[in-house]
Amino acid sequence: MKSRNNDKIRLAVVGVGNCTSSLIQGIEYYKNARKDDFVPGVMHVDFGGYHIDDIEVVAAFDVDEKKVGKDLAEAIYAEPNNTTVFAQVPPTGITVRKGKVLDGVAKYTADVVPISKQKEVDVVKVLRESGAEAVINFLPVGSQQATEFYAQAAIDAGCGFINCIPVFIASNDAWAEKFKTAGLPVIGDDIKAQVGATITHRTLVNLFLDRGMKIERTYQLNTGGNTDFMNMLERDRLASKKLSKTKSVTSMIEARGQHIDEENIHVGPSDYVPWQKDNKVCFLRIESKHFGDVPMNLELRLSVEDSPNSAGVAIDSIRCMKLALNNKLSGAIIEPAAYFQKHPPKQIEDREARQLVEDFIATYGN
Repeated sequence: MKSRNNDKIRLAVVGVGNCTSSLIQGIEYYKNARKDDFVPGVMHVDFGGYHIDDIEVVAAFDVDEKKVGKDLAEAIYAEPNNTTVFAQVPPTGITVRKGKVLDGVAKYTADVVPISKQKEVDVVKVLRESGAEAVINFLPVGSQQATEFYAQAAIDAGCGFINCIPVFIASNDAWAEKFKTAGLPVIGDDIKAQVGATITHRTLVNLFLDRGMKIERTYQLNTGGNTDFMNMLERDRLASKKLSKTKSVTSMIEARGQHIDEENIHVGPSDYVPWQKDNKVCFLRIESKHFGDVPMNLELRLSVEDSPNSAGVAIDSIRCMKLALNNKLSGAIIEPAAYFQKHPPKQIEDREARQLVEDFIATYGN
């Protein structure tokens, strides 16, 4: 099924890691999905008139010598990428270009991400020449300077920006205003997986609150073996990640008029386990009291392939961005971001946010 207006979504990707690999594989894997079918793994086959196959990657940026200069279809399988391969992508004709390094490569990943000796390209020029209309950011956690560089490049090139990492752009008033002034939409921040640690934590917290329970203590511990977890061994890069994940949970508690002290909640990445590769394991605990103040607790272990788990949400975010561009929306797109992102400009309970996405499609879709 092609889009009703035969209009492609011309996308530039920043960072050709596991998340980009799963996204590109998914576009290939689902290209023939029927719009009226239930398709496992996909929230919307038809998103406001746009099919998954309407996403066309026109530019890609990285700094790794194993990826720069390669066709995107080859680069997505290059080490240190280690996510599950579920589709073989044919050559795309898109060459991965060397972007800015800045703080995109950290201490612990420097040995596995050798910097390409090719010359850095003029990112704004490449975006303009490729005809890109949207940029999606998959840089490593903690890439503050690099993310801000690409956000500004998107503005300068006249592109919308989808920020999938916990550097605050859409949820930063100054950056949101920059996009609004430029007449461009921004969706962010920090992509929320389809069924991942944070959305599971939020859902269980809401279950407790719905049933008259108080959250007394809770933790979410995560381990994984991809470069994202290796990168997060550098604790200085974790501040925004911990804030994003913690606020995503505490906002649900605060919305019900309750409070949890800082010492009684811990949410965040815990350790790097190389043999896990792209598999993330979450250990979650909630302590509470039920009728008669009798203590109870819940413990859960969740195991997911991390990057495919976010790719389905990325595919919907990209098509949401296209609807925003078509309708000349600007600034932070708040309601869909509340469903797609951990740290949106406004936290909204997930069931309500899901309905807001459906309303967004009905209002702005073709």
